[in-house]
Formats: sequence, structure tokens, C-alpha cells
Amino acid sequence: MSIKKSLFQSLDVGAAPALIRTFFAKTGLAKSVVDSAAYEAIDAYVEQHMRRLNIPGVSLAIVEGDQIVHLRGFGQARPGGEAPSPQTPFVLGSTTKSFTALAVMQLVEAGKIDLDAPVQRYLPWLRVADPQASAHMTVRHLLYQTSGLPGLPGLIVLADLDGRPGAAERQARALSTLKLSRPAGAAFEYSNTNYILLGLIIEAASGEPYAEYIQHHIFDPLGMRHSYTSQALAKQNGLALGHRYWFTFPFAVRNLPIPLGSQAAGQLISSAEDMAHYLIAHLNGGRYGNAHILSGAGIDELHRGGTEARELGVSMGQYAMGWFITDIGRTKIIWHSGNVPDFSSYMALLPQQKKGVILLVNADHYGLPPVLPEVGLRVTALLAGQQPAPIQLGLIPWAMRALLLIPLLQIAGVAATLRLLRRWRRDAALRPSRGHVWGLHILLPLIPNLALATIPIFLRIRGMLRFLSLFTPDFFWTALICGAFAGGWTFLRTGLILQTLRKPQVSRNRIEDTIL
Repeated sequence: MSIKKSLFQSLDVGAAPALIRTFFAKTGLAKSVVDSAAYEAIDAYVEQHMRRLNIPGVSLAIVEGDQIVHLRGFGQARPGGEAPSPQTPFVLGSTTKSFTALAVMQLVEAGKIDLDAPVQRYLPWLRVADPQASAHMTVRHLLYQTSGLPGLPGLIVLADLDGRPGAAERQARALSTLKLSRPAGAAFEYSNTNYILLGLIIEAASGEPYAEYIQHHIFDPLGMRHSYTSQALAKQNGLALGHRYWFTFPFAVRNLPIPLGSQAAGQLISSAEDMAHYLIAHLNGGRYGNAHILSGAGIDELHRGGTEARELGVSMGQYAMGWFITDIGRTKIIWHSGNVPDFSSYMALLPQQKKGVILLVNADHYGLPPVLPEVGLRVTALLAGQQPAPIQLGLIPWAMRALLLIPLLQIAGVAATLRLLRRWRRDAALRPSRGHVWGLHILLPLIPNLALATIPIFLRIRGMLRFLSLFTPDFFWTALICGAFAGGWTFLRTGLILQTLRKPQVSRNRIEDTIL
């Protein structure tokens, strides 16, 4: 399968071999599959890429038909701890969007939401900069990410750590000055803001807070007893410890706050076993055991592609309601991934084979969303009985490590400049002409230094600094420190060069006399 269909989201994984028999006993698997070659191949593949990407811990679940057939944990749920169990909670990230879409469809079937009604029917106060555009935006547009709401503000809002009640509505009301990137319904553009608004529509239509609605109408009926809408409650029940990457090396993060306003777009918390229940319902017409959370027709509507998903001119397949749709050969895959600063996830359905897989990971970096789904899609290929294509985005982790070269190159540049100036002071014959000084030694080095110095300024203008400080701390601090240094060194270097060329040659004897 082409890597072009892998761009844009995240991965997930599992726990520890020694606990598997216990896991099976607790969860009532359909059959023991410890010796299954197919699942062993998937386990080995996950372990291989955990090593490659320095992933601390993964929780994996596989379902077939209406049964959980494989549960596995890898690595550690927290430093020095055991592997994640099937009940260990992880923050889902954008995998949450499928829950929000499911809740909307439940309310459609209850007659409380009309997919083609304007958003203002449910949120009459909602405005964007263009009043006409505000009136034309529908619930369906939000679900399919075709509302015209731009992607960048939808990223920035993930760094809004407002934890007070009403945070989502405050974010939505702040859209009153926002210009749409295109007319509503014109084309796909992935934006978390779409699903933040859907969370508010769920509240308006149901009369329940979003968190309570998800708990009462999805988590409880599906027996998702280790799934949470509250980070504090999840911590009391063994929430895995998340990690942020610095130059591809994971570091544990304690007490990183969850942005409450974007809960409906990416902040639900669940475990591999619970997500297996959720996938079973999606594979079986909305049914899990005796629970029936949506009609078969409603599930089909959720999984039906509504628009071509293109990012930067690259096709990612189609986007349904909170799901991407693509294929491996002739095998249809319905999937989504997610990432927050310290967790990531990946889930996929193989509707033709009635199989599904969920991977939960306790680490993330915003440089990895294209990489982690690539691994997840290849795990899905193995589940489908196909040989996965070679990894094609292997250079991205190396690019993240290469950030370390920037300060090293700056140090080397300073040392080289000081050596050059020393030679010029000692021997006037080595000094270049005025034209060479300005062209080769002043103006040419200005280009990379000023480019580096303007990066933090550009990011500040775009409002990205807080987001990057959370999601890419290595890039953020490299850009900030090296950019500031480049700006200062540009002026200092120029001054040192001009000052050196004005001074007369210093003889070697004079230098030796000075030393003595």
C-alpha cells in the first residue's frame, strides 16, 4: 500500500507475555491463540517497531466476529513497571472522533439531530467571520471535515489548557473572527474544531454534558469499565504514564493536563480490552453482547466515505464519520489514529473479514503521526493475511534526531570563525578583499543565520509556540535557543569581522612577547 495513504495521524501497541494466560482467564477469550502463527507474527512486528521507534509501552487487542481473540502487552506501562494489561487505560487522541460521530448518529436515530440541518439550529450563537458561511455549515459538514474550518486553529486549540467548565463553548465562540479556508462542503480539511463543535451539538441535542453522554450511552452499554472521560479518575485506576519524545528518546511526563475544551476531538481515555468491545460493536451492526448501541444502517452510515481525504495534495483515501477509509490491495480498511503530547493510538476494522485491531501507545511526538499509522496499517495487513509493505517513512525519526546537529553546527561555525579571525590578525596577506568580505564572509552566512533566527518569530506570529512546546518539545527548544543564538551571533560575527579587518597585523614576535 502507498505511504500516501498513511499520512497524518498515529499508532498504538500492547503489554507482557508472562501475563497472557492470566489475561485470557480474566477476559474470557473465545479461544487460546498464544500459539497462532498469525498473532505471533503481529506480536513480533510490533516488538520490532517498538525497538526501532523507542516506544516504551503498547497494549494490543484483536477481535474476530464478536469475540476478542488476542490480547497482548509490550514494554512498560510506566518506567520500572510491568507491561500494560488489557485493562490499562491510555489517552486515545483523535480516535475519540469516532465516539463523537457515533454519539451524533445515536441522536440522529433518536430524532434529535438532523445531519443536514445547519449547525446554528443547535448552536444559534455560533459565528465565523462570514455570516453567510456560518449559516451554510451543516452537521454533516462537521462530521466529514468539509466545513471549511481551517486545520491550523484546530491544532492550536489542543494547547488551550483551560480546564474550567464551558471551555469548549468559549473556544467555539472565539471563532467569530475566523475566516474559513474554503466554502462549507467544498473539500476536506482535517480540523479538530469540527469535532469540538460536534461535542457541543451533542450536549445541546441530548441535554447532557458530553462526558456524561459518552459514559451513559456508549461506555456503559458496551461494558467499557476501564474507559474514562476524567483524567483524575483514570489515574486512580492505573492510567499508563505518558511519554514525550526528545530527539526520538522517550521521557516520562507526569501530570500533563488534558485540554478539556477539545475532549470531543481527542481526549477520551480507554483500554485495549474496552476498545475491543467497541470494535466488536462496529463490526456487528452496532451490537455487543446484549447491548445495541446503533442500528446496522447507522453503523453503515458512519463507515460510508463522504469525501476524498487529501492533505497537501496527497490522497489518503476517503473520510467517513470519524474514520478514514483506504485499502490494502483489495481489502477495505476503516481506520483512525490519534495523538496527544504523551499518548497515541491506532484502530482499524476489516469489515469483509469481520476483524479489528487496536494499538495503544504511551508516548508521542508530533513528528510521528505519519510514522505510527504506517506501522498500524502494516499490522492490519498482517491481520488481513497479507505481507506488509516495507516501511517507507523510516527517515522521519532520523530527521528528528538530526535536530541535534543544529547546535553542533552552530558551535562548529563559531569555532571556525574565531580561527579565521585569528589568522587574519596574524597575517594581513590572508585578509580578503572588501568585496569578498561582504559577499563571502558576511552576506552569505547571513542567510542561514537569519533564516534560523526568524523561525521562532514566524511560529509566534502563527500562534504555534504553545502547541509545539507541548507536542514537539525538542523542536520547540531547538528553534527557540538556536534561533535566538543565530540572531545574536549574526550581529556579533559581523562586528568581529569588521573590527578585525580595521586593525593592523599583529606580529608573531609581539604575540610571543605579550604571552611572556
